Amino acid sequence: MKNRYKSLAVMIAGLLALTPAALAQNEGVGQGEATITVLPKDEHAPATNVSEQNVQVEVAGKKAQITSWQSLHSSQSPVELVLMIDQGARDSLGREMSDIVHFLQGLPPNVKVTIGYMEYGRTALQGPLTTDHAAVTKELHLPAGIPEENASPYFCLSDLAKHWPSSDRTAAREVIMISDGVDYYELRYDPEDPYVQSAMRDAAQADIIVYSIYWRDAGRVDRTGYENNAGQNLLSEVTQATGGNSYWIGYGNPVTLTPYFGDFTRRIDNQYELGFTAPLHGKADVENLKVKVSAPDVKVTSPQQVWLAPPGAGNPE
Repeated sequence: MKNRYKSLAVMIAGLLALTPAALAQNEGVGQGEATITVLPKDEHAPATNVSEQNVQVEVAGKKAQITSWQSLHSSQSPVELVLMIDQGARDSLGREMSDIVHFLQGLPPNVKVTIGYMEYGRTALQGPLTTDHAAVTKELHLPAGIPEENASPYFCLSDLAKHWPSSDRTAAREVIMISDGVDYYELRYDPEDPYVQSAMRDAAQADIIVYSIYWRDAGRVDRTGYENNAGQNLLSEVTQATGGNSYWIGYGNPVTLTPYFGDFTRRIDNQYELGFTAPLHGKADVENLKVKVSAPDVKVTSPQQVWLAPPGAGNPE
């Protein structure tokens, strides 16, 4: 009998000793990708060359393993861009049409582009992604200028993320939103706005980088500066979560969009594709990302949220 109890105790001790390893196996490993922008602090300096050895990655607060680090500086690196224009934007946007045309026509040949108008909670694309930039400019037209016609710019962004007009997973996916960012379903500023949270999650799943240009909507005479500020804050929340940038000058409309387009072009010329693995707790989900680059005279912009999935699962289309 004593031997029997002794054997049982040994078995229990063995199981307890294996528990950490077993838990680690059950935890699993997830993989993810992100597009990282590494800009030289001197805006006139050429594109930087940062090696993988200078990069540190954390996912959900834990160190992640880098599996790939590839420069996207090459003219052969594919980029896909959707220019989203709010249908509720004031028709004074018409004076910026020449800036938009010049920007589109000046895009490098590795950039495919299309235009989408934000209306009724969706992004109405005017054509397929194409490198025929001159043809895309023909799809430009003045926004309708009808207040609240977009329903919510974040509905429109979610719609675009779920119906991205390409299945090319090798291309960097970029979005420029021209909007005031006001969510008409929640006019006050709420950092936990569910529609904004959904848009950020959908963008992370589709691996989209979002840039925003603030342009006031029509019918804003009776709106307060508080609501304008709320829209700008929500746009900033989205761009920071996705690794993009927000552009605005106070609460008014800018005199020209050219500097914004110039900064965007500089950013896509200084991007890297990052691949990594990290502990996966259960099913695929969005996790927090932090990237640090230990190189002199650079500044890093990375998504704050990324999609982490089991190996082979990839990002959902």
